[in-house]
Amino acid sequence: MKKFNIAILGLGTVGGGTYDILKKNHDLIARRTGADYQVTRILEISDKAVAAHGVDPSMVAADADDILTADDIDIVVEALGGIEPATGFMLKAMENGKSVVTPNKAAVAASYKKLGETARENGVHFRFEASVGGGIPCLAGISESLAANEFSEIHGILNGTTNYILTKMGEDGRSYDDVLKEAQEKGFAEADPTADVEGIDAANKLSILMALAFDQYIPPMDIPRTGITGVTGEQLRAARERGCCIKLIAHAARKEDGSLSCDIRPTEIPFSHPLAGVNNEFNAVYVTGDAVGEVMFYGKGAGALPTGSAVVGDLIAIMKQLSTGCR
Repeated sequence: MKKFNIAILGLGTVGGGTYDILKKNHDLIARRTGADYQVTRILEISDKAVAAHGVDPSMVAADADDILTADDIDIVVEALGGIEPATGFMLKAMENGKSVVTPNKAAVAASYKKLGETARENGVHFRFEASVGGGIPCLAGISESLAANEFSEIHGILNGTTNYILTKMGEDGRSYDDVLKEAQEKGFAEADPTADVEGIDAANKLSILMALAFDQYIPPMDIPRTGITGVTGEQLRAARERGCCIKLIAHAARKEDGSLSCDIRPTEIPFSHPLAGVNNEFNAVYVTGDAVGEVMFYGKGAGALPTGSAVVGDLIAIMKQLSTGCR
């Protein structure tokens, strides 16, 4: 068995979940991969996080360069979040011959072309399944299983926080502020929920989906968006009376001239539509292809283990390819 050394940047929610899965399911993953592995180095400043995941303190790197330029690291998992220094770390890892896996939608969406070009120039793998939809394998579905299709349209519920808020407001008649507070207490929403409720998070994810499905990159800041803070209980009740619900929908479609239309906004959809049944913190991506027709990917869009599962899936794919000498 070929053996791979893996490093993880950040032991937060996703990085910690990834480490736990790699540790707990080591024998299963090695058997399915046909390759062995070990996590040999971790970048983390929190002693509490290191202890919580049972990491040997000797594995903790004092500096990012101890990982990014090390000769004995094969694959780097970037789980720090944010655009910088995460993007710079990923580029440096690739330039030093390391394949990279990341769940970081903000960094991938902001530097999609640069990250892809750097991976190709250095003959390394770059995978980011967990950046859209958490544990839902929608990116692999679009770029691999459904790669024979010309896609015409994407509809997505891409943010669990806003979906949770709209679900509870619509079904229970509660106020926006009340449900937001509950979502924060349950860990579905950040202390500052702006990126979620204003559609910024969904724009990052839609940018990535469009690049893969339509081969056209549109920066997140160029996607028109309207958040959910203006949605009222009266609007939700009126929609229910019409047999509809309101969801924050990320939408993209190919126009007749080949250009794309795209936006993110609260949208009224009938209860008969598959997306209407996607509630609470769940996510879904609904795509239309010329060969397959309509397909929906559905599941948990966040969380340590669901998102960590997607990260480890990318690691497995890379290890399988590297084991056969595939650059």
